[in-house]
Amino acid sequence: MPSSSDVVHGGAVKFSLLDREFPNAPRDFNVLYLGSSSMPIDAPKLVRLARRRSAQFVWNQNGVAYRGWYGDGWELVNRPRAALLYEADYVLYQSEFCKLAADRFYGARVDRYEVLHNPVDTIAFAPQHERARRPLTLLLGGSQYQRYRVECAVEALSLVRRERRDARLIVAGELSFVADAARYVQGLVSRMDVGDAVEFRGPYTQIEAPSLFHRADLLLHTKYNDPCPTVVLEAMASGLPVIYSQSGGTPELVGRSAGIGIPAPLDWDCDHPPDSSALADAALALADDLDDRATAARERARRFDVRAWTSRHRALFEELVGVA
Repeated sequence: MPSSSDVVHGGAVKFSLLDREFPNAPRDFNVLYLGSSSMPIDAPKLVRLARRRSAQFVWNQNGVAYRGWYGDGWELVNRPRAALLYEADYVLYQSEFCKLAADRFYGARVDRYEVLHNPVDTIAFAPQHERARRPLTLLLGGSQYQRYRVECAVEALSLVRRERRDARLIVAGELSFVADAARYVQGLVSRMDVGDAVEFRGPYTQIEAPSLFHRADLLLHTKYNDPCPTVVLEAMASGLPVIYSQSGGTPELVGRSAGIGIPAPLDWDCDHPPDSSALADAALALADDLDDRATAARERARRFDVRAWTSRHRALFEELVGVA
């Protein structure tokens, strides 16, 4: 299991939080818990082992592969995950969008499931007691494995700076969309004339994450069809309103008051990056009401607190293994 000092994202964060309450026990277990976004290569063998031990099998379903995001070969990615979803004794979908996508590409599961959104530790991720005085600072967090996510953020910053000349952008996470991604992005910020206003933070650990959020005022989440992004929950818990693509599971997390969504269609054949002008307009609107929106973001995050999430897991596990 990864530790809080490791660079982790996606499913690894969730499994690390679960490990606090239910430590991984490879040789002595009565529940096998697997997730679609971090499925081990030997997952079918683990399921067979669990069956021999009369252990229960719980499957955590994130997003699916589809042509617009994954490209050719998406069917090969989905096939083993669909089989495990149907093999499971119980399925937890990370969002309503995850259920929609799995129904569309795996086939609908009609029993023994629920939607349980990803969690956030609202004690570890909390606002600063007093907002620092600084220029308006936008944060692009998570992992940057898609070119458009960075392009949209940099273009939005350029537009924001027409009204707020000192606005800044922090780009956090590994730039991994091409081999020379760092060189490409440096060229982009130079062409947009924002080189002095963009900081590339690079990968960060869960220990480092809270202080990173404290350095920003708003989260830019530009990913299309993100199933249930943990970075959005961490930002909200830290008091950062969110500007996001109104697609995937993100709207379920943010709600009406904790940020502004940029309209997007539902499309499985092509990703739709959010409009940079709309992102900039949303950033300026939130900046004019930052304190109230920050409070709303924090309050919204409380409903996804990790303690309620682990409590639901405990109740489910006890029900499955027959603990009175």
